[in-house]
Amino acid sequence: MILGDPRSGRAKSGPETTIDQIFRRAAALRPDAVAISDPLDRETFTDGAPRRLTFAEADRIISAIAARLRKLGLQTDAVVGIQLPNTLECVLTILGVIRAGMIAAPLPLLWRRADASHALSQLGAKAIITASRIGAVDHCELAMRVAADVFPIRYVCGFGQKLPDGVVPFDDLLAPGPEETPPEVARAGNPAAHVAVVTWDITPDGPVAVARNHTEFIAGGVTALLEGGLGPDTRLLACCSMMSFAGLSLSVTPWLLAGGTLSLHHAFDAETLDLQCRLDRCDAIALPSALAPRLADAGLLEHPDLKCVLALWRMPERLMASPSWKHPRARLVDLMAFGEIAILGSRRDVVGRPDPLPSGEVMVPRGSANAVLLAEVARTQAGTLALRGAMVPKRAFPPGAERHNLPHLKPDTQNFVDTRYACRADRGSGTFVVTAPPPGMVTVGGYRFVLSELESTVRQASNSAMVTALPDAVAGHRLAGICEDFETVRTQLKEIGVNPLVAEAFRNRRSKAA
Repeated sequence: MILGDPRSGRAKSGPETTIDQIFRRAAALRPDAVAISDPLDRETFTDGAPRRLTFAEADRIISAIAARLRKLGLQTDAVVGIQLPNTLECVLTILGVIRAGMIAAPLPLLWRRADASHALSQLGAKAIITASRIGAVDHCELAMRVAADVFPIRYVCGFGQKLPDGVVPFDDLLAPGPEETPPEVARAGNPAAHVAVVTWDITPDGPVAVARNHTEFIAGGVTALLEGGLGPDTRLLACCSMMSFAGLSLSVTPWLLAGGTLSLHHAFDAETLDLQCRLDRCDAIALPSALAPRLADAGLLEHPDLKCVLALWRMPERLMASPSWKHPRARLVDLMAFGEIAILGSRRDVVGRPDPLPSGEVMVPRGSANAVLLAEVARTQAGTLALRGAMVPKRAFPPGAERHNLPHLKPDTQNFVDTRYACRADRGSGTFVVTAPPPGMVTVGGYRFVLSELESTVRQASNSAMVTALPDAVAGHRLAGICEDFETVRTQLKEIGVNPLVAEAFRNRRSKAA
């Protein structure tokens, strides 16, 4: 599926390398090298023992997943919802869906029935792939309920043990077996111009589907790759959830581009992270920004092989007030996520201070004679940050979203997208400093919420209930609920199927403290 006019020059020209081709090249160059490894504590949060796969083994499983989806009768450009933890199944499933010529739609792990049903219904999804257990939650049972809400969904597929009746098992695809012939996908025009991945941006207007073609998706990993100095021998430990564009841009995409080894961590256990980093001899680690200085102060980033820390800023307005980076060996790369629109950043300067965004062209790696153009930055008349560039999506999704009055991506006539983050211009240095998030928005542990929608949802459980967002040094904010009967409101919110961060805001902490 090419968004816009498939006959246009842009649809026919431009880079033609697809995500699948990048993986195949790495597999051909290093078939017996370790490609990907599971979290060491995998069995504590999902079924199955930890695995390590070579590129050849991963390639076989990707083909098997693609072939299974085709055998189910799913067609080219079918949207497949994916809700999986940070395990190798997550990476291989995303790549398998793409190899099958379909569109991968990752769903945030804490999305429950209400959010997932709304999103997949809007996309017309045809299948969901999930796990039998993620933590204490039966995600296959959750997916079955979502499928009951969304008429187009024909299949629920699952990894793990004791799957409910009606779920298509996928665990057998992980076992050694004969090589599956990957399906042939007929594509009109430039194959890299077709939609590969759809993620969700939470905006003041409501959830917006953000679709990226192969070229736009690949461009998301360029900052981490070049600013981090990642290469074919890089062993990258990824700690951010891969159910968002930012998470994928700090894990799957730079790993594909570098062709090294991807180690996965399902956040967050500090001791396991430390052990995994040492055992896998990781020289790069990607993690939420709030954890980087805390881990460094605790001595958990003192591994002799560690050369680079990629810090994901989901609240870019906090970057310039962050402490200086003083690690003796590892450089820090700040990566600012502007919702699902783009991810930009740079290395810390020589004294460990963060750099503001340059006005105009953003080149990576900054200061290098061989830097490449990544994006362009401008300030709108409303004083907000606008972006355009190779990774910034340019079309609304699904096709026709504009006509159906759905919240949708709205690039201007020059393809700039307004992030709605307030920014201050420093004319002397020619830079921008992000100063505030989009109005009415709060971030809680990596999840964005619209405060007015939160209040409306809470009132569905009880007219007397109220919710507010309190500042939190690590999570950004934390939600706190006020009501007469905490247990009843919490139960009602779970029945509605809201994000558990909302339901858990209604705990009687006073009685617990007493």
